[in-house]
Amino acid sequence: MKLRLLAFLLLVFLSACHNYSGSNKKYEVYSIQKDAVDGFIASPRSEEPVFNTEQYDLIVENDFRSVLDHPLSTFGIDVDNASYSNTRRFLNQGTMPPRDAVRIEEFINYFNYDYPQPERERPLSVNTEISKCPWSKAHRLVHIGLQGREISKENMPPSNLVFLLDVSGSMEAPNKLPLLKNAFKLLVKQLRAEDRVAIVVYAGASGVVLPSTPGSEKRTMRLAIDDLQAGGSTAGAQGIHLAYKIAEANFIKEGNNRIILATDGDFNVGQSSDSELVQIIEEKRKKGVFLSVLGFGTGNYKDAKMEKLADNGNGNYAYIDNINEARKVLVNEITSTLYTIAKDVKLQIEFNPAHVKEYRLIGYENRILNNEDFNDDKKDSGDLGAGHTVTALYEIILANSNESMTSNVDKLKYQDRNVKSSASADPDLMTIKLRYKAPESDSSELIELTARDFGKKLNETSDNFRFSAAVAAFGMLLRDSKYKGNATYENIEVLAQGAKGADLDGYRNEFLRLIELSKALSSVDEMTAEH
Repeated sequence: MKLRLLAFLLLVFLSACHNYSGSNKKYEVYSIQKDAVDGFIASPRSEEPVFNTEQYDLIVENDFRSVLDHPLSTFGIDVDNASYSNTRRFLNQGTMPPRDAVRIEEFINYFNYDYPQPERERPLSVNTEISKCPWSKAHRLVHIGLQGREISKENMPPSNLVFLLDVSGSMEAPNKLPLLKNAFKLLVKQLRAEDRVAIVVYAGASGVVLPSTPGSEKRTMRLAIDDLQAGGSTAGAQGIHLAYKIAEANFIKEGNNRIILATDGDFNVGQSSDSELVQIIEEKRKKGVFLSVLGFGTGNYKDAKMEKLADNGNGNYAYIDNINEARKVLVNEITSTLYTIAKDVKLQIEFNPAHVKEYRLIGYENRILNNEDFNDDKKDSGDLGAGHTVTALYEIILANSNESMTSNVDKLKYQDRNVKSSASADPDLMTIKLRYKAPESDSSELIELTARDFGKKLNETSDNFRFSAAVAAFGMLLRDSKYKGNATYENIEVLAQGAKGADLDGYRNEFLRLIELSKALSSVDEMTAEH
């Protein structure tokens, strides 16, 4: 037992050394105050004690639903991946993540999958695959994958960007402002001459550090970023108002007009409630300016707030825990991060009751829509970036199974739940409908297709299928889901290893390392519980 504990401590130490991306440089702490000409003056601020006030929204896990009672499943896509990198931060620090920090759909969608490019003029393709569910052998797993059309950097429309940067006192740690500065310098390097960037900062007040500047003036941008210092309270809403004002003043018609907010989310001056901030952002997105959010830091991290801001700003949400993640989001995936090719993307699945008894959508708990929302073009939903992939999984129980996860529901008194005779003759398990809007349109387009089960064995499935299943099972283990079945760290590691593929960027190999780290941490938790 002592040897296992020593091995675990060594693993955590080596992992921390490998992933540490902060700086040892001692940064002086400043408070930023607005002067008479909208500039900034800096005054020393005393150190304050740090408390852990991180916030995550409660996730109520999706349950199985009867097809006879609920034949339709409707939800909006999610291209965020902050939950995965945030969880990685916890594991690398030697602790298991809070249960509600784990959003399984963001784990799955952290990784890219090898789906075919869309045909004809469509901005996305829809792909399906069905096989045995790895953690519950009696069930089937449905894999639905979307692939956004790839656009080369050269063919992207010009960008009008506003960097909205939190420089309050809570951002002074090495994994906050110093990492933020390095991350945005990576993004500046990707800019073209036709792109423009303005920089707005906020602390006790907000102000313009750099007016809208052509992308050719990279040195000017880097110097402005280098000069940033942390200090003061956090007037985030004031900064948001100013950023939108500048974005609208430099609006590029048919261009990419976007604010990139970088913060730990700890707003404490002015409008700070989620509902107030969301209302601001909802009003502004109607004018064609979108908002993406990059999260930084630990201790006071406000995950729930930042996810809401990005979701309602028609943008994506990522958590930057090290410089490699900054490179992934702002360099490797720059087109999908910045350029939306389809907005308000919704899925609605109708299951055939002749073949499917019950189903469960894995993850997407905060993306569930009412069935009537699917045809309502006024209902906001997730957006898809160029080259982005989105994956969703359903665990289903076939109609010929004796098993039921919803059998405690009483039979209806006033109506029968009849199945059409044609349903049995139809080999399709489900019909998949997808709605999306072009970035400049207010009217949606419809894609419809069907999916059937060809009895494919698990070892006959694609790497896409098996790897996404392994990631979903990993998320269920971290959440201690009641639906984790026979999933263990050992068997999901084997499944993921066999589906790793080329893994050119090393993200899947890192996932295998996180499985090992989680296995070690859970062993220590078990030993602690025994004593």
